[in-house]
Amino acid sequence: MGQTEMFLVDDRNEVEMPLWDDKTPITVLTQTTLSVDDTQAAVDILADRFSNLAGPKKGDICYATTNRQAAVKAIAGRCDALFIIGALNSSNSRRLVEVAEGAGCGYARLIQRANDIVWDSLTDRNCIGISAGASAPEVLVDEVLQAFRVHYDVHVEEISTAQENMEFKLPNELRA
Repeated sequence: MGQTEMFLVDDRNEVEMPLWDDKTPITVLTQTTLSVDDTQAAVDILADRFSNLAGPKKGDICYATTNRQAAVKAIAGRCDALFIIGALNSSNSRRLVEVAEGAGCGYARLIQRANDIVWDSLTDRNCIGISAGASAPEVLVDEVLQAFRVHYDVHVEEISTAQENMEFKLPNELRA
């Protein structure tokens, strides 16, 4: 089929250019949980250098990742603090914290549960945002909201940037 050479862009802030000829066909593949904005910035840099660049299409980043990043960007500038609920080793959840900080929230934290909230750090913070990684169970979001209700008089405003109505069918072997 031909010879393939791969180059890994591992630093979102600095895309080092490989020494390929401009006519070399280039394909870009991305991890599905990367920052949508960071990925686009890296692809733009590569597209400026290589005229034969292919991909990635917008759909390469997981729809749930894309939707949650858009929602966090929509609220981050309005929040005095923003909590992302998710596993500490979740790329998706860690990325949401970065997106919140990049969108203007000075206090963004990744928490796994309500017990992780440092309540003293919320003094003089009036607008608190809450979001969750794609794999965080709804029960954890409810737990965090309940913890806030114990500590504060809470008014909830839901911000929706996309409607998710995907259904995933179980494999035939598991349906029985």
